[in-house]
This record gives sequence, structure tokens and C-alpha cells, in this order.
Amino acid sequence: QLYNEANIFAFGKVYCFGPTFRAEKSKTRRHLQEFWMVEPEIAFCDLEQLMEVEEQFVSYIIQRCLTDRAAELQVLERDLSQLQNIAPPFPRIHYDVAVDMINKAAAAGELVPGYDDPVPAIEWGDDFGSPHETYVAAQFDKPVFVHHYPTQVKAFYMEPDPDRPEVCRSVDLLAPEGYGEIIGGSERMSDPQKLLESIHRHELPEEAYDWYMDLRKYGSVVHSGFGLGVERTVAWVCGLGHVRETIAFPRMLGIMRP
Repeated sequence: QLYNEANIFAFGKVYCFGPTFRAEKSKTRRHLQEFWMVEPEIAFCDLEQLMEVEEQFVSYIIQRCLTDRAAELQVLERDLSQLQNIAPPFPRIHYDVAVDMINKAAAAGELVPGYDDPVPAIEWGDDFGSPHETYVAAQFDKPVFVHHYPTQVKAFYMEPDPDRPEVCRSVDLLAPEGYGEIIGGSERMSDPQKLLESIHRHELPEEAYDWYMDLRKYGSVVHSGFGLGVERTVAWVCGLGHVRETIAFPRMLGIMRP
């Protein structure tokens, strides 16, 4: 993604597609240690415009699958009615609103949809876990955007909100039916001084990112990008029970062969 940002100043709109490696110790039906991502970066694009691109992209994927691959989806016994209304616009909610929804459900003793576990409460400033994403997404019949996450739980390069620097101009797209986050994106920082301060705040080595800061020193523009997880998206489209079913040789905690 960082190298992609260098390319937007020449080409405006770029993307890359390749493998991604996860260092965190997550062991759920949504997580792989190695997975594939599509990562677009767009110059002269703010957060609202980014969400429009994301919803158009996802809607195109779904509608194309319904048009060209309905027979295969029926072989998988996919309930196509769950996909047929996937079209822009997608609902948009602020992180603050999502936290309030979750905590009201937790206080009422509601269960996580599809599970026997109660919805866990969350403190403002924490990132969402799988139960939180599942609950929030279940309140809508389309994928839902949750935007303006706390700056402290997001990557160093995400643009803080000018009116509330404790939140950043970030967005996750949560798929329905318990599939969770399929896209993460944000506006990228354009100011080199703010970027340097963020690098220090995240305790990252400044020398490793000097070239990245140079992209801002000689002129920058508002720009944004996102990453779509291919395996999670395929799992959702196909209605699969585990993301490992979407790739020939899944890599998970404790599984590195064959």
C-alpha cells in the first residue's frame, strides 16, 4: 500500500493485488495467516468518495456473480436472496453510534446473531472483535460502513479528523451474515509533519519511512485507499462456513503445510 501511494502522483488511480501476511494470533473462522488483497489507492479522493468507490466495487462483484455464476452458487446451496439487494448506497454509521448500539445490546443481554454467546460490551477506544462486527452487521440487510474509528487503534498513516483528532478518517465495511470486515480503508495523511509525529507516536523507526515522508514534502493531495480481503469476500459470496474453504492451501495458526 505504501508503495502504491507513490504511484498515485503519476497515475491518479492505481491498485495492486497480492498476498498479505498476518502476524496477529487470531484463530477464528474469518482469519488466515496468509491471504490475498486487492488494494486501490486514489488521488483527489476523500473519505466519502472512497466509500462510494467501495460500495460500487462490492456491488459490482456481487451482481456479476449473480449474473454469471448463479448456477455454481446454487450448487453450493447459497441463499441468493441474501445477495440480490446488494446495491448502493450502503448504510453508514459513525464508530460512536456503533459502540452505543453494541453496549445497549450487551446491557439488554442480547445474543450475538448465530451464536449462543451474549453480545460483549465494549469501551470507547477499543477496536471491534468478531462478536461486535457480527452484531452491528446483523442490524442491516446490506454491508454497512463503520467510519471514524479511534486514531489509537488504526494505522499510523490514517488522517485524523480535523475537528476530533482522537478519531481518524477511516472506514471498515462489514459484510452481513456474520462474515465481518471485508474492507478496511481511510484517507491517508498528506501533511509531512503530522505523519512524522504519528510515526513517533506509534514507536516506528523513522529511517524506515523517510522515503514515505518525502512523498509529502514535495507536494501532496488528498488521497485515500482501501484493501479488500479476497478470501473473506469469496466466503461471504459463497456462504461458506470457514474462510479456509476459499483457498487451496490455507495458512492458519499451527498450519503451515502442505
